[in-house]
Amino acid sequence: MKLCTFEIQTPIGKIQRIGAVVDNSQRIIDINFSVAWRLAEKGEVQPYRIADAFAPSTMLEFIQGGDSALEHARGAVHAVHGITKNGVAPKGDRGETLVYSMNEVKLKSPLPKPAMLRDYYTFEKHVSTMFKKRNDTVPPSWYEIPVHYKQNPNSVIGPYDDVRWPSFTEAFDYELELACVIGKQGSNVTAENAYEYIFGYVVMNDFSARDIQRKEMAVRMGPAKGKDFATAIGPWIVTKDEVPNAYNLRMTAKINGELWSDGNSGTMQHSFEKMVEFTSNGETIFPGEIWGSGTVGGGCGAELDRQLKPGDVMELEIEHIGMISNKVVK
Repeated sequence: MKLCTFEIQTPIGKIQRIGAVVDNSQRIIDINFSVAWRLAEKGEVQPYRIADAFAPSTMLEFIQGGDSALEHARGAVHAVHGITKNGVAPKGDRGETLVYSMNEVKLKSPLPKPAMLRDYYTFEKHVSTMFKKRNDTVPPSWYEIPVHYKQNPNSVIGPYDDVRWPSFTEAFDYELELACVIGKQGSNVTAENAYEYIFGYVVMNDFSARDIQRKEMAVRMGPAKGKDFATAIGPWIVTKDEVPNAYNLRMTAKINGELWSDGNSGTMQHSFEKMVEFTSNGETIFPGEIWGSGTVGGGCGAELDRQLKPGDVMELEIEHIGMISNKVVK
């Protein structure tokens, strides 16, 4: 499934719900209300209470629900979609809307506040290029372990939101990344079992303030300030069963419609499974964490010696996942 968080206007204000994206991304089916509708159709006397327990209306709680939540969601979405394709979309028992057209809603980050936001450093072409620009060589340890840093989970923005050019930088940059979403709690997980802990995948733009980042890393700290101001994630989470091969996905970035970056996820030195094994060693990982792959080779302006400017529109797209588009404003 393609799982999104969407915002709608109601008489009591704007609210956020989670949905399944269907019909070539033209419609969204409200998962929680659809589960309640299906239960009511089967004669359940308390369909809303059960739906709230098995298919919550927030993405973090839904992911925490594991396979049971996915099973309830798939069944209800399939039932509602079948009726909708053959006629008018059904309504819930209380008259609630089950199906929206995409132009009726605003897509938010699919996981607005991740349990954790980690970013790894796994593409050799990007790593070697950036070390070379610092007149340095790639440390041997980079080939041995999937290193990462932690970012600010409270600064995540949506797939089509504007991103503000921070006042403290003169060197704003994009970074094209594939990210996985952790779906299961665990520790000391082996690489052989790690796939069980991956829930799905998203597109990630790891914005960077390059001048601040250089200063931070010159003293062997960070990056922190140079990264923490914003990270774009979206447009939805594609569950792992719908991604044929996470290690053979074309990854592109266009700036104002011009192709700047063109890479492939298969060039990762360390797989997500290896990340799960290394990170969970002596540490607990939790459902709802988002882990970036690091920038694909050639996937940022700094590698290409090209500069972004205020007003530029960054379109990052990954095969089988989707596209996010963010305008940088100052």
